[in-house]
Amino acid sequence: MDMDGVLVHEEHLVPGADLFLAELREAEIPFIVLTNNSIRTPRDLRARLLRTGLDIPEESIWTSALATATFLASQRPNGSAYVVGESGLTTALHDIGYVLTENDPDYVVLGETRTYSFEAITTAIRLVERGARFIATNPDPTGPSREGSLPATGSVAALISKATGRDPYYVGKPNALMMRSALRAIGAHSANTLMIGDRMDTDIVCGLEAGLQTILVLTGISTRDSVELFPYRPTAVLKSVADLVGRTSDPFDRAETSV
Repeated sequence: MDMDGVLVHEEHLVPGADLFLAELREAEIPFIVLTNNSIRTPRDLRARLLRTGLDIPEESIWTSALATATFLASQRPNGSAYVVGESGLTTALHDIGYVLTENDPDYVVLGETRTYSFEAITTAIRLVERGARFIATNPDPTGPSREGSLPATGSVAALISKATGRDPYYVGKPNALMMRSALRAIGAHSANTLMIGDRMDTDIVCGLEAGLQTILVLTGISTRDSVELFPYRPTAVLKSVADLVGRTSDPFDRAETSV
């Protein structure tokens, strides 16, 4: 399941999310929480979720930073990267044995940061021009804040692409690669796994392309009307994860399927 818009919303618990997760635990149903945000480590995210009233272990949190590190470890083990991002991304890359450097790195890896530096972006552009492979954790163009939208990874990636003529490879949602790496992390198979999300353009299409059944909840970005704008549909639409309480063994019982 996605995190923001599904379990929490602007640092507040989505009502019923705690009961839903408690029921999953009681039934011993494995789950993993996904986020495209690469700023925080799973430990940091666990602490953030605890403040909202959700107790989710680190091993049940999968970020685009972890997915990116897993991908790079499979592509070029023990490589090197110049990183524009924060601790969630740098920690994930250190953990797979990567060296972080601006001296002839194998990759330029772009993620979220609270303060995008013109100097860091300039360095990234020059390294890509010199042949470094360009990776971005996710294509999200904006992120939320109390004051309004913030430029996110996708927007800064577009800037670097425009300057270099090179497009990045995006690892996070909607790339099904992130979903498949998350499935492996909990030893699950797409045939008996369900994706719950609040965005048609990332969560639902990602689940669909990875072969999962999907549930769209209306506590985040996408609305009931916006479903009709897409050429694909979720398996079911629910008001929130609270509607799944008492139905985890059969999540599509009484669900409003494919509106």
